[in-house]
Amino acid sequence: MTALSNWRDLLAAWAIPDAVHPPESPWVLPREVFLRRADQQIAEPIGATHRLAAEALQEPGTVLDVGAAAGAASLSLVGRSNVTAVTAVDTDDELLAAFAERAAGVEHRLLSGRWPEPAAEAGVADVVVCGNVVYNVPDLAPFATALTAAARRRVVVETAARHPLTELNPLWQRVHGIERPTGPTVEDCLAALAEVGIEPEVVVWQRPPEPEYAEFSTMVDVTRRRLCLPRDAAGEVERALLELGVDPEMPPDLGSSGRDLVTLVWPGSA
Repeated sequence: MTALSNWRDLLAAWAIPDAVHPPESPWVLPREVFLRRADQQIAEPIGATHRLAAEALQEPGTVLDVGAAAGAASLSLVGRSNVTAVTAVDTDDELLAAFAERAAGVEHRLLSGRWPEPAAEAGVADVVVCGNVVYNVPDLAPFATALTAAARRRVVVETAARHPLTELNPLWQRVHGIERPTGPTVEDCLAALAEVGIEPEVVVWQRPPEPEYAEFSTMVDVTRRRLCLPRDAAGEVERALLELGVDPEMPPDLGSSGRDLVTLVWPGSA
């Protein structure tokens, strides 16, 4: 088995087990979390991803943000480095609209689609950033090679150290008695990238704890849906989260990108 096919298989293992029947879609897109992260990062950028992207923008340059959401990875660079224009690619039109609201004052384009399908329309940029997307990408080879081809100077990819849904594994065991996958991890990602000739610089870092939901009850509801439980199980989920050690005053989003992060950097080829 190649590393690329192993990556694909590890992601496929996250399908909902046949024995579980979700009352509503468990694949929740927590827009509130993406908006809050973008606003915090735009106001006060932190982390290796911002630093490494900014390093490549000491001279004026354009940015392509793949999986842009509300702009945490790219709009935090505006006004702090020499960004002349930003192109945002995302599959969620509501998040692209939120990006546009936050991009006032900088030339920007919005492209709706799943990378690398919009690559030709996106064109080439000096710096390509991609924040917390790779665990949604079974076919990593065309995705990564298109990132490389789109960048003149540098590709900067941020990802969690391991698949974010692993944070929910103790809860799956508690409420369903089911063992969920423990991967893939960033090491699996690096092995897959190596098969297409990409050997990035790797920087490991942590996002400081911060509230990602305005209300603990919202986190409870999102977690309930991810666990494929009905609405009347909210109390059970709340008790489980408290026993897991979640602080209701600092509700995280279990299942997005977590605190343990890795930034991968490699040269563009455009």
